[in-house]
Amino acid sequence: MLYKSTLIKELFYTSIFTILVLSGVVIAQRAVYIFRLAAKGIIPNDTIETVLVFNLLKHMPLLLSLTIFITILMTLSRWYRDSEMITWLTAGLSIKKLFLPIINFCFPVILLIGVLSLYISPWAIQKAEEYKSGLKTRDEISSLVPGAFKESKSDNRIFYIEGLDELGKSVKNIFVHTIQKNKLGVIVSNEGERIEEKTGEEYILLKNGKRYESMEDSKEFSTTTFDEYGILIEKETPNLLRVGANAGYYEAIPTIDLFKIAYANKELRKKYTAEIMFRISQPISALILLFIAILLSYVNPRAGRSMNIITAVLIFIIYHNLMGVFQSLIGTGKIPLWLGFWPLHLFFALSLMYLINRRLKNLSLLPNLTLKKIK
Repeated sequence: MLYKSTLIKELFYTSIFTILVLSGVVIAQRAVYIFRLAAKGIIPNDTIETVLVFNLLKHMPLLLSLTIFITILMTLSRWYRDSEMITWLTAGLSIKKLFLPIINFCFPVILLIGVLSLYISPWAIQKAEEYKSGLKTRDEISSLVPGAFKESKSDNRIFYIEGLDELGKSVKNIFVHTIQKNKLGVIVSNEGERIEEKTGEEYILLKNGKRYESMEDSKEFSTTTFDEYGILIEKETPNLLRVGANAGYYEAIPTIDLFKIAYANKELRKKYTAEIMFRISQPISALILLFIAILLSYVNPRAGRSMNIITAVLIFIIYHNLMGVFQSLIGTGKIPLWLGFWPLHLFFALSLMYLINRRLKNLSLLPNLTLKKIK
């Protein structure tokens, strides 16, 4: 029918606009932090895009849930505000008939939220941690950026290079500032290259350069000219522990592994089961919030136009914050595992059924509690 095609079309374009805006907000917020790390030399410049993608995938279930919630709310609110809904209701359309096309439109998104929550988001978190761990093991020369100063891992050397080849094997116009045994040293060289010893240690071999050295708080210094000068490249010992097992970082563990560990390890059962329940709760909450958005989209022309949006956003925030609270309570054993998240979902589901019943009877969502005066 005409109202279905009109509704689906408007939901589609509104959802595209909403997800783009929300994704842009997340990327902008995370980009500030990541650019700050890159500016300090903590992560290389060529890793910014990868880290941003992993962060976006991590938050995608929440973004999609918020997207369909806002999409339904904005679309139906506009229908009420522009009296378009009144036209459809006058033509015989009921609120109940809006449920099916909206569910058909949102059902694939809810399935996607489930897949993201159970599989893709943990994978993205795991890859992000592996990527960060790999960056920590990169040596000093690999992390150098031409034209920028870089402090060494031991905080006693500062590097500056003008040029670096694609393989990172040779450098040009290198400057090194060192502090060793209360001695300040400055090394300058026109060129250098990386060499590896049989023991596995790597050096940067500077050629045709000079070394200036002086004691701290002293104006006297010595100058040494050299043909070749070797500097040991510092490396950080890689962390061999499995990503996700460190410090209880269970968000990065795949869902199947969570089930296996929770079944085999009684000590970790509470925390891992709480994480499993939280992942399953993501699509369930999206489905419940879908109907809540339909009911809260009604706009009273005599009241403020933004009141329903403010109420809906507060409900969304409270719902998802309570999910986090329940996860913590289950993980600490204050809520038994057999009970899980069901009291939370049941409360919102029963509230939803109550609101649907009042809306279908053309009653206000909340009953009028004002007591009538007895004459």
